[in-house]
Amino acid sequence: MLKHGILGLLNYQDMTGYEINTAFRDSLYYFWNAQTSQIYRELQTLEQKGWVSKCCVPQQGRPDKNVYSVTEEGREELLRWLSEEGPDIAPRVPVLMKVFFMGERGREENIRYFEALKSCCEMFVQSLAAVPEHIANYSSYLEDREKALYWQMTVEYGLRNMKMHTEWAQSCIDRLRAGGKEG
Repeated sequence: MLKHGILGLLNYQDMTGYEINTAFRDSLYYFWNAQTSQIYRELQTLEQKGWVSKCCVPQQGRPDKNVYSVTEEGREELLRWLSEEGPDIAPRVPVLMKVFFMGERGREENIRYFEALKSCCEMFVQSLAAVPEHIANYSSYLEDREKALYWQMTVEYGLRNMKMHTEWAQSCIDRLRAGGKEG
């Protein structure tokens, strides 16, 4: 999936690895995170597949920078991926794997876990406050500004998802404090 995220970003404009990493941090992180090393590794793979090309730009007093562009083959792969039938909603939720087995720990320890989860989700919602500004900045690069509408929809999903996690964590806290009785 990371490869398609990179192809999607490069479809908007040519970027360096640093700029791709920044774009992930500013606009995609709330639903897909990627380490810098993963991005650079994936760029090498995409280049080997012929889906991106790299141009070395000399700089004075600093190392040369590589600017990546999506190739026609890369754009075709992006469109192929976007055209796959059916939504991919295969659930892989690490927090639920952990919660499933938390009966092995003490109730107070688990309450602290859910309190930390709730706090983390609340901070994540606060961090999304800057995303509309990032969308406005990045959308200035687009010829078709309507594409930014889809970015806004992903932010809305992220907000709703984190708010649901916050409410769920509070519900778990309440149930554990009530002695684990059905609520």
